[in-house]
Amino acid sequence: MWYDIVRQVVEVLNYVLGALFFLAYLYQLIYIIIGLIRKKPKYKEASKNNRIAVVISARNEQGVLPHLIDSVKKQDYPQELIDIIVIADNCTDSTAQIARDMGAVVYERFNQELVGKGYALDYMFSDLIDSGRVDYYDAYLVLDADNLLTSQYVREMNKVFENGYGILTSYRNSKNFLDNWITAGYGLWFLREARFLNNPRAQLGNSCIVSGTGFMFSKEVIKKYGGWKFHLLTEDIEFSTQYVLDGGKIGYAADAVFYDEQPTTFGQAWKQRVRWAKGFYQVFGKHGGSLIKGIFKNFSCYDMLMNITPAMLISMGMVFVNLVAVILGACAGVLGLIYAGLIGLAGSIGYFYVFLFVVGAITLVAEWKMISGSAFRKILFMFTFPLFMFTYFPIAIYALVKKNVVWSPIVHNKSVSIDEVDKK
Repeated sequence: MWYDIVRQVVEVLNYVLGALFFLAYLYQLIYIIIGLIRKKPKYKEASKNNRIAVVISARNEQGVLPHLIDSVKKQDYPQELIDIIVIADNCTDSTAQIARDMGAVVYERFNQELVGKGYALDYMFSDLIDSGRVDYYDAYLVLDADNLLTSQYVREMNKVFENGYGILTSYRNSKNFLDNWITAGYGLWFLREARFLNNPRAQLGNSCIVSGTGFMFSKEVIKKYGGWKFHLLTEDIEFSTQYVLDGGKIGYAADAVFYDEQPTTFGQAWKQRVRWAKGFYQVFGKHGGSLIKGIFKNFSCYDMLMNITPAMLISMGMVFVNLVAVILGACAGVLGLIYAGLIGLAGSIGYFYVFLFVVGAITLVAEWKMISGSAFRKILFMFTFPLFMFTYFPIAIYALVKKNVVWSPIVHNKSVSIDEVDKK
């Protein structure tokens, strides 16, 4: 009967998609092994101290910006070689004035049509290039206003920069890690990204990937691209992808530790991750073909491609196939087909829960000392980590079908100093 054929097709597709997911990300098992054996890549000490501009794009961040600037001023690095540049982007509060009062160079920008950090950065860099002042700095360090830097951060970034990297990223921790299951989900994912993705990449000589904030690049890089010309919804991934396609290699400074603030409500997390998901689709649409062609020349192209979209699409495919079986079975009144679809659906969910739990557990154990707070809450949120990741399913589907996804600011309320956060 036709439903027996459908059932067999569903079973085959489940196996095929599961195998495809496993094979596509098998290389990351090697990353985990390397991350467990060797915590950090080794670099030569810096031969010079470079002049660095700390660039902060801020929109109504008067509550958190002073603490970031204060942490920059506490750096174990010659202060005469650090300038702070704040782009007050469409601000309606005292962000610009506070930044000036604390000694920062301030750009005020008001543009309600071209919205987002990418446009704010381009506004500033275009001015520096046009005025000829871009060469005054050796490197530019990009941060978000809610970030906090540990005292050795700039020194460690400068050390890796001096080892020949045009772009480098750093170790991202969370200042509100254990607030709830949402902040813990974000925090654990970013620790995993640092320890078991960028760290092994650097040790194997592959390119790392810039993620949002806490990255630095040379003046030659920004001059090469004629300013900041990356305006997709995930401008950081677009920037990384373009650099890898151009043959560049992004470095990783494991000892350059910074903290940022994670969204505390599901509504905020939904908006932010819809933007990320849509941005990944945009980057794939723009550069996917080039990355596929580059796989045979540069493994970093494959790694970048896996970072952009396949995991979610394969996962969505497994759920979709089994849901179709359930719906067809229900419409035709075929219990066997309904049962097969439900079993397949339960198997898929179980498969991904176990996979994500193991990933989260390994990360938690490896980075236990980097998370401040009670052991009970750490362990509790290890179990909710897969649930946090499961929420990407509806987010990814929504981002796929929604045409107009726009950047919107995340409210930051965690007004604490670096001394209060970095107690380890």
